[in-house]
Amino acid sequence: MKDDYNIQDLLQREVYVKQTKVGVIVGERHHPNETRVQSMRLQVLPEIAEEYMRKPAPLAPLAKELVHSIREDGTVRLSKSMRELQRRWRNTVRIDEKLYAPDEMLDRAVVDNQGLEIGTITELVKVKRTYRGVQVHVRSGIQRKFGVEPELKIPITAFSRTRETLDEVILSRNFDRVLTLPSYITINDPNYGLDE
Repeated sequence: MKDDYNIQDLLQREVYVKQTKVGVIVGERHHPNETRVQSMRLQVLPEIAEEYMRKPAPLAPLAKELVHSIREDGTVRLSKSMRELQRRWRNTVRIDEKLYAPDEMLDRAVVDNQGLEIGTITELVKVKRTYRGVQVHVRSGIQRKFGVEPELKIPITAFSRTRETLDEVILSRNFDRVLTLPSYITINDPNYGLDE
């Protein structure tokens, strides 16, 4: 993205790839380190989502680097094709029927449904070109209380939603229940993904 565009310049603008309207820019992740945020949030037109996503989602990331220019009519033009957008949407995480790019997930706090902060996402776990979970650096108090390792993997399916303003990802249940999930046990198996 050109340095002279910030998110305030782009909010609520329609986005086009050539003559195809893709959607409207609705915001970006709130993060103290702005250089870490490489994606904006895009409200995708239903027919575009239907055609270019494996499973349609109303909100998806738009990489800032794809923004080519703001046209005279105020719309945003992208530098790449729909195929490139489609490729990037495949490289996302789906939480609460919304797609998130890897950069929108890293450094977020993981909180259980009782408000207990578990730790921070340090990387994503990918198996067969699909993100299956996140690696979490666990807070020391949580390690002691639950007897868990400093680094844990949590399956994507255990998350219920994100909270944009607080930069959190919320689990669908309390943490001790997450620890008993078959998907949690599987993803933390040292051999997970090796036989895929």
